[in-house]
Amino acid sequence: MFARLALLLSLFVVLPASAADDPTDAQRTQMALKVLRDIQAMPESAIPDRLFDEAQGILVVPDTLKIGFVFGGRRGHGLLSVRNPDGTWSNPVYVRLTGGSVGFQIGVSKSDVVMVFRTRQGLNDITSGKLTLGAGASVATGPVGRDASAGTDQQFKADIWSWSRARGLYAGVAFDGAVIAIDDEANQRMYGPGSTPRMIFEHRTTNRPPNVIVDFRDALEEAGATAHNRRLVQREKGADIDRAVEAAERGAPAATTPAPATTATESANAPAATPEQAGSQPEQEPGVTTEALPAAAPPATPAKKKAGKP
Repeated sequence: MFARLALLLSLFVVLPASAADDPTDAQRTQMALKVLRDIQAMPESAIPDRLFDEAQGILVVPDTLKIGFVFGGRRGHGLLSVRNPDGTWSNPVYVRLTGGSVGFQIGVSKSDVVMVFRTRQGLNDITSGKLTLGAGASVATGPVGRDASAGTDQQFKADIWSWSRARGLYAGVAFDGAVIAIDDEANQRMYGPGSTPRMIFEHRTTNRPPNVIVDFRDALEEAGATAHNRRLVQREKGADIDRAVEAAERGAPAATTPAPATTATESANAPAATPEQAGSQPEQEPGVTTEALPAAAPPATPAKKKAGKP
């Protein structure tokens, strides 16, 4: 019992000691930028394109500290950006992630956390004060892999999807009970006195944001555009497959190589078709063509040549 109490006291001493060694706001922003680039650079653990393309907000919390000895605690500082009405991403606001837990646990660990917000509900709660995950908005374990789908929620209906990386690849993890709140002090240090989340999102702050903040926003823009373009390519591939299936059901080839053009000299020197040959040519089946038709009205069907008596 004495050993357990000593260990518990030592764990609680770690929190204030580590707090004194916290990185600066600019360093934390640089770390969040690296986390964002790392998760998107690995196809096997990247945020699925559909989630990123439809996301209303992205939260990145680097080096989240977790300490546990029966009773556990979590603390981290990160950046939250929201999608503007025109589809671009806003400057990020600084937030705090805290939480507690009870159970069989012991030790100290750090992990990088990424959350994707699919609705405005949780984002409005954060900017209004704070959001308790699982109570104010549903949070689910994020699917792993750029093309992955969630086995328990294939329509991605959860409000928030979360990932964590303690070592190696990212993995989906639940954060029910954790609290996300605005870090007003950090926001005013980086954006100027009196800066509110809404002023930051709308680019109305006193100070011009530092370059590292602009880099974080640009990384979101790039990742979002990449995810959107990949979705367009996948949709086009799906449309091509549908057209091929439809053509196969009609008994026509999906696409053929057009015949080479015939010059005027070759046409003049070509022998004329005999009446028997002319009469034996099969008629073209209506609605079937070997080339893509133009968007305009289809050309008129040529009149059939009458065969004369031999």
